[in-house]
Amino acid sequence: MNASKTRWNNWLLLAGVILLATIPLIVIRDSEFGGADGQAEEAIGEVKPEYEPWFGPIVEPPGGETESLLFALQAAIGAGTIGYAIGVFKGRSQHRLK
Repeated sequence: MNASKTRWNNWLLLAGVILLATIPLIVIRDSEFGGADGQAEEAIGEVKPEYEPWFGPIVEPPGGETESLLFALQAAIGAGTIGYAIGVFKGRSQHRLK
């Protein structure tokens, strides 16, 4: 497989991943999935009902799954960065051995 075809395939895969991540956000509205943040908020309300948060969110996501998506995206970017760094260091060490 030549380099231009490989590059084209990589761009198609990236576009597919982006579409898979964004289409549900556009199509599905007002869905709710409970998470640790919601449970913590409920627990604080039970312990100290008069508690007022120090600040609120800057941007309110359209649905509950958006927060989960952003968290998963953050984890994926972090894992990709760590994997890339490991690959670079391993490649450098192998290059030095030759």
